[in-house]
Parts: sequence; C-alpha cells; structure tokens
Amino acid sequence: MSAAGRRWGRRERALLWGVLMAAWDAAWGQLRYSVPEELPQGSFVSDVAKDLGLELPALRDRGVRVVSEGRTQYFALHGKTGHLVTAERIDREQLCRLVEKCVLRCEVVVDGEMQVYRIEVEITDINDNAPNFQEEETEMKMSETLAPGTRFPLAEAHDPDSGPNSLQRYELSGDEHFSLAVQAGPGGDQRPELVLAKALDREEAAFHELVLRASDGGEPARTGTARIRVAVLDANDNAPVFSQVEYPVRVPEDVPVGSVLVTVTAADSDEGLNGHVKYSLKRTKDTASQAFLLDSETGALTLLRSLDFEEGYSYELQAQAHDGGGLSDTALVTIIVTDVNDNAPEISVRSALNEISEDAPPGTGVALLHVHDRDSEENGQVRCSIAESLPFRLEKSFEDYYRVVTSGELDREKVSEYNVTVRAVDGGSPALESSAVLSLRVLDVNDNAPVFAEARYSARLAENNAAGALVLTVRAWDADWGQNARVRYRLSEGRVRGAPLSSYVSVQAETGALYALRSFDYEEVREVRLWVRAEDGGAPALSSNVSVRLEIVDENDNAPQVLYPPAAAPSSAAGAGWAGVELAPRSAEPGALVAKVVAVDADAGQNAWLSYELAKATEPGLFRVGLHSGEVRTARFPLARDAARQSLVVVVKDHGRPALSATATLTVVLAESVAELLSELGSAAAAAPGEPAGSLTRWLVLAVAAVSCLFLAFLLLLLALRLRRWRRSQLLAAAGSAALRGVPASHFVGIDGVRAFLHSYSHEVSLTADSRRSQLRLSAGSCCDTLPSLPPPDEPAPLLGEDSLAALCADPAAAPQAQPNTDWRFSQTQRPGTSGSQNGEEGGAWPNNQFDTEMLQAMILASANEAADGNSTLGGGMGTMGLSARYGPQFTLQHVPDYRQNVYIPGSTATLTNAAGKRDAKSAGSSGGNKKKSGKKEKK
Repeated sequence: MSAAGRRWGRRERALLWGVLMAAWDAAWGQLRYSVPEELPQGSFVSDVAKDLGLELPALRDRGVRVVSEGRTQYFALHGKTGHLVTAERIDREQLCRLVEKCVLRCEVVVDGEMQVYRIEVEITDINDNAPNFQEEETEMKMSETLAPGTRFPLAEAHDPDSGPNSLQRYELSGDEHFSLAVQAGPGGDQRPELVLAKALDREEAAFHELVLRASDGGEPARTGTARIRVAVLDANDNAPVFSQVEYPVRVPEDVPVGSVLVTVTAADSDEGLNGHVKYSLKRTKDTASQAFLLDSETGALTLLRSLDFEEGYSYELQAQAHDGGGLSDTALVTIIVTDVNDNAPEISVRSALNEISEDAPPGTGVALLHVHDRDSEENGQVRCSIAESLPFRLEKSFEDYYRVVTSGELDREKVSEYNVTVRAVDGGSPALESSAVLSLRVLDVNDNAPVFAEARYSARLAENNAAGALVLTVRAWDADWGQNARVRYRLSEGRVRGAPLSSYVSVQAETGALYALRSFDYEEVREVRLWVRAEDGGAPALSSNVSVRLEIVDENDNAPQVLYPPAAAPSSAAGAGWAGVELAPRSAEPGALVAKVVAVDADAGQNAWLSYELAKATEPGLFRVGLHSGEVRTARFPLARDAARQSLVVVVKDHGRPALSATATLTVVLAESVAELLSELGSAAAAAPGEPAGSLTRWLVLAVAAVSCLFLAFLLLLLALRLRRWRRSQLLAAAGSAALRGVPASHFVGIDGVRAFLHSYSHEVSLTADSRRSQLRLSAGSCCDTLPSLPPPDEPAPLLGEDSLAALCADPAAAPQAQPNTDWRFSQTQRPGTSGSQNGEEGGAWPNNQFDTEMLQAMILASANEAADGNSTLGGGMGTMGLSARYGPQFTLQHVPDYRQNVYIPGSTATLTNAAGKRDAKSAGSSGGNKKKSGKKEKK
C-alpha cells in the first residue's frame, strides 16, 4: 500500500506540476502546442478561443488575428470556430535544418483590447525522408599489398529527419573480403568505415562490388543504398597524411566571396604517381558544397558565395587527400561564422489605431509594435524611442513587444494629426536603426465655445431706414471641427420701449447678419442695446455672447414747429402759415423788442439748430429778426408815414441737409391811442382773409365803416352807462355794498377780471384779429407781454358785452357816430415801450382824465348788471372784449406748452412767467393789484 501510495503521490505531483505550468504560461500570455509536420493546409492545431477564454462573437468584434514572424504565415485563425489551423504545408527539415527542436512562434493579437498572446507550436518530425547518400556509386582503389584490418572511410548517408526517424544503422553486403565498422563522431554521428577482412589478390579478382545500406528507425523504416566498386591495384606502401587532424576556421559573415578560408596540406612518402597527392571534399552537404570549393592541387578552401550568420553559423567539411596509388587520408575542417551587425532592427505594427478622440485620457493605447533584430548578442539588442515633443510614450509589453500610449492630453485645435515616428536602434558598432511611422488623426470634441471677432459691436443706423435693412454682421469662429464648429446666431431676449426686441431687429442664424425689421424714428428710439448669442452644433452645445450697440442717427425729417405765434385757423390766410398780432408804440426806439418767434425742432444736433430771417415785411427796414434768437425788434424809429398795421413773415430754418423750414406770420400794430388801436383792430376783424386780392379794397372800406360804427356805439354805450350810474348813485350810496350781496361769488370774479384787465390795459393792449375771432390780450409789467388765447373758432369774441354791443353792431346806423376823444391817450409813464423805460410800481396807474374814469366806471356797472342777470361777460363768459376766465385771478398757463423759458416779453428783456399765478396771489390779498395800485384805486 505504501508503494502504491508513493506512486499515486508522484502522479498527483506531476499532474499538479503540469497544471501549474499551464497556468503560468496562460498568465504570461503564452500557449504551447505540438503538431506533426507535413500536415495539409487547414489542419486543426488547437482551439485558441477556448484556451484564451474568448467567446466566438468577441472574435469578430475585437478584431482577433494571428501574426507570424517572417514573411510566410504558417498559421491562421478560423473566424467561425476560433480554431488555430495551418495556413501552409510545414516541412520541418526545411525550416529547422540545424535545430534539433523545431518550434514555430506566432502571436494572437486582439485589436480591441490592445492585447497579444504568444503561441509556440512545436513541429514534430515524421519519417518522411529516407537516408540518402550523396553519391550512389563510389569507386575505390586498393593495393593488393594492404594488410587485413585496414580501414577506409565511406561516404555517410544523410537523413533530414530527427530522433528515431533519423539514420540509425549501416549494413554492408556483397563480398567476404570486406566488412563494415561504424565509428561514433564528435557530434554523436555515425561514420561508416570499410574494413579489409581478407587480403586482396589482384590476380584472383581485380574488382569487388559492394552495397552499403543505411536505415532509419521509423515505422516502417526507410533505407538508402550506395554502390561501392573496389579496384585492386598494385602495391603502394605509404598513404598520404594530413598535417592536422582538424582544421578549425573562424570567419566573419561579411567575408568577401572568393576569399581563401583555409589551406589543408597532406604529405605522401611515396614517389612518383603513388606520392602525388590530390585533395577533395569528402563529406559535404548540399549547402556546404555550394558554398565552398577545395582546390585539388593546392588544398585551398575558397568561399563561393556570401555567408549569413542568420542562415548558418557553422559548417563541417571533410577534406580527403589521396595519392596515385589509391591510398588516402581525411581531415575535418570546421568553419565557424561570426555575427556582424548587418541587419537593422525590424519594426512590425501588430495593431494600430488610425484615429483617436482628443479627450482620450493619458495612457490610452495607440499601437502595438513588435521589434526584432536578426543579429545576435549586442548586435541584436534593440532600443526603441519616440520624440519627446510628442504626447506619446513607449511601454514595453513583454520581450520584444511595445505599446504606444498617450502621455498627455491631446488638443485637436493645436495639432489635428500626428505622424508618430518610432525609432529602433541596435547595439552594434556602427549601430543600425530603422523607423516606423504611425499616422494618427485626432477626432474633434466640442471643447471650444465660439469666439466673436470683436469684444463688442456697434453700428450707426440712420433713422427712417427701410424695413429689412442690413445693420451689421457679427462673426464668431469656433476652433472645433465639423458639426462642433458650425456656429448659429440668435438674439437674447429683451424689450425696447415695452415691445419685444425681436420686433425691432433680427439676426440671420447662419451668417450673423443683423437686420432692422422696422423703420426707426430717432425721436422715439435713439439707441438699442442687445446681446447676440453664438452657439455651436456640439452636444452639449457651447455658446458665447457679445454686446451690440445700435445707435440711431438723426435725419432731418422734422420741420421746425412754431410755438409762437399760434397757428392760424384753417380759414385764415389761405389756410397755411402762422398768424399773430403784436402791438408796438410808434415812439419805440430802435432795438426795442416787439415780439419773439418761438420754434422748436424735434430733431437733434445740427438738424435742430434753428435760424430766423425776415422773409417779407410790409415796411422793409422797419423791423429786424435775430438770426438765432427769433426776437423781432425795431430797426429804426417808426415814422408817421409807416402803416399802422405791419405784416411780417418770418422763416424758421433748420440746418439739416436738405434744410426744412416753417413760416410764422406776425401782425404788428403801431398805435399811440386806444382809438387808433380799436380802429385798426376793427379793420383787421372786418377783413376777410379768404377773399381774393381783387376785392381787398372793398372789404377794407367795409371794415373801416364797421369799426367806426362800433366805436360810435361804444361811445354811446359809455355815455348811457354814465348817465345810468349818475341816476342810480343815490341808490347805490344808500344801499352800500349790501346791494350786491345777493349776487353769487362767481360773478364777482368777472368784475375782478375786469379790474385786472383794466389794470393790465393801462400798460398795453395787444390785439389779434382774424376772420372768426377777435382777442384782447393783456399783461402786467410790460407793454408787450402778451398771452395767446384760443376761443372757439366758430364763436365771435366782441370787445364789449354781448348784450349791449350786439344790437349796435347789427345796425351801425342805429347810433350816431362820434369822434373819439383826442385827449384819451397814454400818459408818458403809460406809453408802450421797453420794460426798462417804465416804472414798475406806477406802470399800472388808472387814467387821470374824467372821461376815462367815467368810461371805466360805466364798464364796471355794466358788468355788475350782467352778473346780476346771470350773463357775466367779463368774468368767464365768451363776451366782453373777448375776455375769459383765464384773464381772471384764477388764470393759469396750463393750456400753453411749457416753452416759457423760450418766450420773451416783447419790448423788454423779461421772460414770460405765470402772470395768472401772480394775479391769483394778489387776488387772495386785500387788493387785486399791488399796494400802491390799490391805494390809488381807493382814492378813485
């Protein structure tokens, strides 16, 4: 049992050892197989897929293939079964001529995993070659005097097979005089020798026929034969003798062809023909006989073709010397070929990538290389390298395999394609080198956002542009490639004046062209700020923004707008232009301010720079207009011959290109008394602006008659009011102020308005007349401080109360015509003129003559009666000399645009202020005017 246990233990250990060796080989990526030679093409070798643990579908997906060393591929991988099969018929004797153990190596390369597995296939010998003699027939000459036991070397048979299938034994047959002896050579080979067993007798037999048979150990055994013919000669006592038994020669493989490698020599003591020695190569093989030549006379061994250490590193030759008597001797010539660095390293690309993503991490495999040098020792030691400037490095896999991997990050935008040169240098002297170039294209990754050509964009666009006009083009570049570099543009969300930005501008997605979708108006939008986003086509997409400033450039598309004088009614002056009436005293000095034309332009810059010029005047040279101020001033003293009514046409121009203009028509009345003023006003009111020029004289006559009638009626009315006041003075004195207590408070406003009116009228009366309305404008503090009024165009504005004047105006003949009082004139302190020429405190004094006082009292009494009747024409109605509530204490300038800073008081350097506000303030006090005026009024 113990012996059996020991046997089983040895078997288990052997089995375990075999398993461990297989596991070791698999761990190092090596597989070993054994197949006999001479298998037909496609013969099964092994199941590589099973041994490597690769599933059949993975063979196609991972790109598994077999690579063999050398030009001939002896093995292939069957893609469907994963079997390793023979690709060519394998002849062991041809591949491994000088090698006892014939092993072929190949590699299984898995492209997808950058892995390589080495496979060693041992080619086992089969008995496919019979022993073969180089010469099938050999003739030998022997002297009859040879003693028995003399030995003669015979030609050896050659069997390319190995092991038991190689040459095993020799046999000799044919004659009793000879026997066979086999000697063992230095390398273990068998050397047959012919032994003379019985003395020869030429007279008995001149020739002997022998057959030498060589057999191998195969099953069945193969044999080869050689015929030996022995000729018996006369006696030859001495045989040739070589100077050396063995001639060793060591030569480099690059020795030139034709060189003498060695010279063998032999000596023979005989004389004559028996002493003449000749040389020949006895034991040679096919390759040796083709490479070397032994001179038969000199014994010089010459090289016939170049040597190659990689094909054969040693040769053994047998040199034979024989004399003329048939005696011979042999010597061994051993030629050792030394290696020379004559082979550059060979780089084979087993697996390689053609393209790699630029975001591949460091250490990504790019190629698998096999480096081999056929030289030996230092000449075959190879060093591989890659340029340090490239982001790649070499990693040694095992033995002669190297992996090319990335050593850093790749950037396609800097380098889009690499030509990686792998250099291999051996250790010879001089060193030989070779190189292999790997072309690698870097695939793009969307890692760059679009970049605009400018940090910000700005453009100027003239207003009133056409819809769809090109504003500017933004341009962005993306350093990526292909779809990742395709840039599209769009607008960021925004609003302009409450409307979406997309309704004003748009951007072309492909070109970046920015278009205006509507016509811009500088007066509405002066600047548009927006953001344009550039986005590439990557996934995920990258984008960047740029600021765009669109400045609207003003164009001269707005004509000047005249604010003062106010626009005329549609029925006035041919339906166009501007109309206004200003008053100027005939005693005005040159340079006195008469009026100011106020105009504005909605444009900007030079387009809004206005200039004024007098285009037309009734009396040229009497007035002048400030070029930039628009102030109308007297150019000289008014003369008596100058018409009382002066018509001025002022042209207002801007400085645009082309220039736009507007006209303002001013009517300036030169008057020294109220009679002249009213007469001129009546004539102006009676004039019909819409009539043709041919009937102007007739209308003027009618206007003068109407004014005269009106003036007469006015005087009669004042007289009647005076008489009525005188008759009722007693009643008024008795009743006091109690007589007016029943009148509503709103009616007194009109009386106050009359008071304010009369107070202002003491300074200046400004009349504006047209065909539809007559307006009386009064101002305090200056003779030319006027305010526009806008009564309804369809309702006339009579100078006095409607009730009292309507009947008089309807029938001018109803009242007698009386001449105006010539004493009713302005005092020296009350004359119109510049504001500087008048006393601010005394400028508002009431008339001193009795007639004026009585007339004003009559007007007040008439107003009071109208207020009591509920028809206040001075307090807020539409009658009574055109006065309205805005001339009362509550009057404001809210209905007038706020251009007061640009409105000058004609005749003075003061600026128009809210006079109504001042009157309101004064009305809230103890009197309707200043204190002095109130005092005077009390005295009155």
